Amino acid sequence: MNHAELCGSHREMGFRYGSHLAERGKFILEQVPFPLTEERRNFAAACVPVYRRFFPEILEELEGLAAGQGCPAEDLGAVLFSMYALPPGCCCSCFAVSRDGAVIFGRNSDFLTALEEQNLNVICRPAGAAAFTGNTTAFLEMEDGVNQHGLAVGLTSVASQTALRPGFQAGLLVRRLLERCRSTAEALAQLARVPIASAQTLTLADRGGDIAVAECDGERLAVCRPSRERPYVRATNVFHAPGMPPFAGSEEDCWFARTRYDTLTAALDDQAARLDAAGAQALLAGKFGFLCQYDRRTGRDTVWSVVYDLGGGAVYRAEGNPSRTPFLRDRRFAFPGGNP
Repeated sequence: MNHAELCGSHREMGFRYGSHLAERGKFILEQVPFPLTEERRNFAAACVPVYRRFFPEILEELEGLAAGQGCPAEDLGAVLFSMYALPPGCCCSCFAVSRDGAVIFGRNSDFLTALEEQNLNVICRPAGAAAFTGNTTAFLEMEDGVNQHGLAVGLTSVASQTALRPGFQAGLLVRRLLERCRSTAEALAQLARVPIASAQTLTLADRGGDIAVAECDGERLAVCRPSRERPYVRATNVFHAPGMPPFAGSEEDCWFARTRYDTLTAALDDQAARLDAAGAQALLAGKFGFLCQYDRRTGRDTVWSVVYDLGGGAVYRAEGNPSRTPFLRDRRFAFPGGNP
């Protein structure tokens, strides 16, 4: 897994990262796993006014990145803004547990093994926004992370069943929430305001113990909450909230999302009342059932796993499949632990 630490204005962060890659002979546009079709270019162009209104900083960062890479910003935008809205998408598992002051967030990132050398862990300290650490299979967007206020966010992609319309893609939703929100309540309010293009779940947890899963696409937003009997939330790559469209494909099509959801449900029914960071790591490593046990010969695997202990203010990450790669504590990024 690659690592970067960035600070300054968004444009400065983009330029520094783009230049850093270029100096090492790495060019983003040479690593894109899909063609830049007219459909992607046209869709990305239609999304620009949405980002200009709701997240103009990301356009500035994109321009800086393009300058550092020596390529047109429009080409990078065609890649970035069409992610998740158009295939392929990553297939992941998320959960959060809140009980008795303990708040644990866990996520496995499942994606293509051919692209795992590009995976990035980053610490960002943008001027005028919340600092955060996060992980991604791409650039600029984030797929999970925790910010300086102790808010954790993680996505799972879902196959869209709605007409494509301009809006935020999943990873840029995560990035925006990490930079602008202090709590789960603020994040949910933000999600209700912005146009959304892709279909996804967003698992949210804050250090005060407020946890939720937002299931959303271009037409709907549903919020799933824990109950007294089940002090947890979980998500894979299918919707479960009433009113959200069910997935009609096979288990193979959604990377065994139903099986992973059942594993999370059974394990958390049994473990949530006493789950700690070590237990979360064991769950993500497949100790309680299928969650990361892919056959790498198919080109699929869990490419990283992360636990955010929001009560203890700690980050643990396995930079590979957690059934084979140990979790290590990352002490480079500090955020407050305990109840506010």
